[in-house]
Amino acid sequence: MRSLVLGCLSLVWLLSLLLPGPISAHEVRPAYLELREHQRGAFSVLWKVPMRGEMRLGLTPVFSGDTEASEPMTRLVPGAAIETWTLNARALQGQTLTIDGLTATMTDVLARIEYADGTAWTGRLTPSEPSATIPAAVSAVDVAGLYLILGLEHILFGIDHLLFVFALLMLAQGIRPLIGTITAFTVAHSITLALATLGVVQMPQAPVEAVIALSIVFVAVEVVHREQARAGIAARAPWLVAFGFGLLHGFGFAGALGETGLPPGHIPFALLFFNLGVEAGQLAFVGAVLGLAALLRRALWMPPAWWRRVPAYAIGSVAMFWTMQRIAMF
Repeated sequence: MRSLVLGCLSLVWLLSLLLPGPISAHEVRPAYLELREHQRGAFSVLWKVPMRGEMRLGLTPVFSGDTEASEPMTRLVPGAAIETWTLNARALQGQTLTIDGLTATMTDVLARIEYADGTAWTGRLTPSEPSATIPAAVSAVDVAGLYLILGLEHILFGIDHLLFVFALLMLAQGIRPLIGTITAFTVAHSITLALATLGVVQMPQAPVEAVIALSIVFVAVEVVHREQARAGIAARAPWLVAFGFGLLHGFGFAGALGETGLPPGHIPFALLFFNLGVEAGQLAFVGAVLGLAALLRRALWMPPAWWRRVPAYAIGSVAMFWTMQRIAMF
């Protein structure tokens, strides 16, 4: 019965992804502003802005105090426009940074300032809070809160990662296999997230993203095989498959974290809380699905036998489209 309920939920969830809404419209990758002080009062600025097709989002960073900026140079990369310029300011501490145009978008901005003395500030600006005051110093608590939220948002808006977890929920039968499967996935992606972020292991991001999509296809096929009484390795040992593909998903998380970077002086702390945010979001998602499944079980609705395969085919079809799309971007 649980697999039927999860199947119904998965189909509803997949249909919701195809409709316009906040999740599908949200800019998954934030804009990024970086200032590096190479001598007192002189900063090199990098401003990376997401693009929608050929259109650059109309975002502009503005400081409240006296600053002098050079003419920006612009270059285009896949999915973003990068502008660089130099900025002179007596002091940025105490000034207010505002991102003009941010309130009209659904993206966030991660801002980071690195000073010549080795200190740094990292802040997050959102459409509801497009301004932030640059403090004289940043604490570990500030870093923890920021990266916890970034990790939480990344998993909740990372539809491919959630779809993989959803397929695992359909595959694992019973509480113990389910706990073992989710634990294996968590351990695996935590390992590669740490190794890749710290530079111990490097993987090209485009093939990783394609294989992540392919991992969803594989699990969806295994769900169909189990329903046809042809259970494969994934049905017999879902924790093993979760661990193996979890290593790849960890590289995907690391790629997203690499887009924002880690604050100097707080790298282990930021990495830890980003990962905790990912885990919190993942557990919240699993809890929500199982909670809804429990509610539907009480309704005692028994769909026909063929229905159990429909969600797996839907998941596999979406993931196969992602696979081909990502391969085409190599």
